[in-house]
Amino acid sequence: MTIQECTAMGALGLMMFLTADAGPAQEPAGSDRKPSAGADGIAALRDSTALADPKAAAAAAALLESAYQGDRPPEAVRMLLAILRGSQLGPGEGWFGPADSRYSWMWLANYCGVDPTKGAIPRGSFRGPENWFARLDRNKDGTLTPDDLDWSDRNPYVQMSYMANRLFRKLNAAGNGHLTKDELLRFFEKASQGKEHLSSDDFRDALLGGMSGGFQPGDEPSPAVLIRGLFAGEIGSMNEGPKLNEPAPNFTLKTVDGKDAVQLARLIGSKPVVLVFGNFTCGPFRSFYPDVDTVYQRHKNDAHFLMVYVREAHPTDGWKMASNSRVGVAVKQPTTFGDRLTVADQFCKRLKPTMPVLVDEINDPVGQAYSGMPARLYVIDGQGKVAYKSGRGPFGFRVGEMEQALVMALLEQQTSASTAPTNARGGAGK
Repeated sequence: MTIQECTAMGALGLMMFLTADAGPAQEPAGSDRKPSAGADGIAALRDSTALADPKAAAAAAALLESAYQGDRPPEAVRMLLAILRGSQLGPGEGWFGPADSRYSWMWLANYCGVDPTKGAIPRGSFRGPENWFARLDRNKDGTLTPDDLDWSDRNPYVQMSYMANRLFRKLNAAGNGHLTKDELLRFFEKASQGKEHLSSDDFRDALLGGMSGGFQPGDEPSPAVLIRGLFAGEIGSMNEGPKLNEPAPNFTLKTVDGKDAVQLARLIGSKPVVLVFGNFTCGPFRSFYPDVDTVYQRHKNDAHFLMVYVREAHPTDGWKMASNSRVGVAVKQPTTFGDRLTVADQFCKRLKPTMPVLVDEINDPVGQAYSGMPARLYVIDGQGKVAYKSGRGPFGFRVGEMEQALVMALLEQQTSASTAPTNARGGAGK
């Protein structure tokens, strides 16, 4: 089978082809003909260590590009191409992209009976309870505007939030998503070097020292590490998950204590369902998780929440991160379900989640079905269909965006239930 045939079959076919136990194509004995560019590309793709040679990586990228002849490749191929071209997996590169959402400024303005071209929804025109309005009003100015709902990479709020999270992780020495007074004082003492104050240069150097391409010291990966992580499913699933408005795949998974099991289908109907995918060794997920749990506390009477614990993103035998080691997070990739339960329990002891935590089977059926690795968010509506699907983590894991989608799903549910707008203010959101 050719690589073109495999890519036509999708990411799974490509993965099976590239990881097959076969060496590079060989020429007949005594032949003077040089191997083709395609053969060189296949050899490089099957041997991640060969990617240290820029020529081999370029040959592999050219082979993949030629298989599509101008068509848009699947996400997994786009990610592989980005790695081959030297990407360090920044926002918007490879398979990192925006969320898919049923809800938008146009949707919200129409729901509230406001002309969307006017650019603002005053509080008096909002057809929902005060606390829901507050979650949509991102800049807290008392008016809803398109900017409040803009979570694109070009938005200044999103850009500043991304940098703030990286700096937060550097300051959060415990690695548990809760920055304490003691941690801030330790940072000040180290950065000030005995002085009573910090200058802007002191502050900048202390925060950004050692950072490389956005990575903390010791975290930057090699192309070979990224290739192995891609095919191991550690930097993300090869599958793309359900599309917007498609039925959410059903599953039954055990709780982290192993005592109970939860079936998604039994939760569908009366309330939206929020699915949270993540794992212990994903540093951004650990820093974001307390925000997710806060959203759960705000809306646990309005919606069902489930966290699904998935494959480790940065095990010690994979893309090992020094930033994990510095906060005492060091585990190998589990090879049995029991091992995964043990690591999930470590996550629970460190992060103390209050929502139900389920653990995916060791062959990752749910993480693959939802393309949930290493981290992702979903909102499922009352009919069991995908109303919101975040971008792939870590960049697409935007808790505020998910909460806004959940609020609009709740507004939509009010309409479906034929609840009069005058009664909506006294609904479940109060």
